[in-house]
Amino acid sequence: MTVRVLTLGETMGLFTGGRIGSFAHVSEAQVGIGGAETNVAVSLSRLGVPVTWIGRVGDDSLGRRIVREIRGEGVDVRAHLDPDAATGLMLKELTGPGTARVYYYRAGSAGSRLASADVPAGLVESAGLVHLTGITPLLSDSARETCLSVVRRAKAAGVRISFDVNYRSTLAPAHVAAEVLGELVAEADLVFGSPEELAQVVPGAGTQEIDALARALDPGGAREIVVKRGADGASAYADGSVIHAPGHRIEVVDTVGAGDAFVAGYLSGDVQGWSVKAKLARANACGAVMCTMPGDWEAAPTPAELEAFLAADGDPVQR
Repeated sequence: MTVRVLTLGETMGLFTGGRIGSFAHVSEAQVGIGGAETNVAVSLSRLGVPVTWIGRVGDDSLGRRIVREIRGEGVDVRAHLDPDAATGLMLKELTGPGTARVYYYRAGSAGSRLASADVPAGLVESAGLVHLTGITPLLSDSARETCLSVVRRAKAAGVRISFDVNYRSTLAPAHVAAEVLGELVAEADLVFGSPEELAQVVPGAGTQEIDALARALDPGGAREIVVKRGADGASAYADGSVIHAPGHRIEVVDTVGAGDAFVAGYLSGDVQGWSVKAKLARANACGAVMCTMPGDWEAAPTPAELEAFLAADGDPVQR
């Protein structure tokens, strides 16, 4: 039986340039929404996993759009409308084929005001798994305390914890992030990150090989450390074993959101008791499919779409 996943964090309004070029000159943009935790939530929902998202949005048009869009994807939305702060904003500037530069306007936003009281009693305790990212605890002191409070509640209730390092240098300098994210990594049952992100939370890691990084994070072998390597695939370290899974050859349109889709793919298998090998395979496929279309979450695949993608041997063009 598939268990419910609980996640929380900030989702913002997203303005994407209508063509390649700087916003200094581009005159048109597309309006959407985006946020790491809701990207994961939507992907999980499309894969048939019950999921709840907790967040704060402004009592404004972008906030209402966020609630409507995420709820429309089958996610159980527990969003607090904040009358005293605006919904955060993201600008995505297209810099070339498959590349972009993202600007954040989130200081003092409604999402950054997330508080422990926003997480209802019993919601964490009744979840099958709690998923957090390294973005939320760096937004503000209250957001950090909310994440720690949720972790404490999950641990007390025996609920498993997933944590994606997902380091954003614009939110905090490296030494601050290492401390904040390190305390959450230490409590997680599943940890996701690129080699560079994992090195960020391993004291004195330097340029260690990813095998050494994973073992430094989990010397007792009690957790799963999942290393995202983009087009090179991914690796997982669990129960003292190392499993590698190759990536897919695709024509990249937009890489934003691919890491979140990867995490959702892995978690969708995890809550159903799949093997590490099977979870990695699904995660890699989800991340690859996400790169074939623009948008932060819009291309999140269903099981049928994954099957078609894999049957085509990773060819994004169905003929």
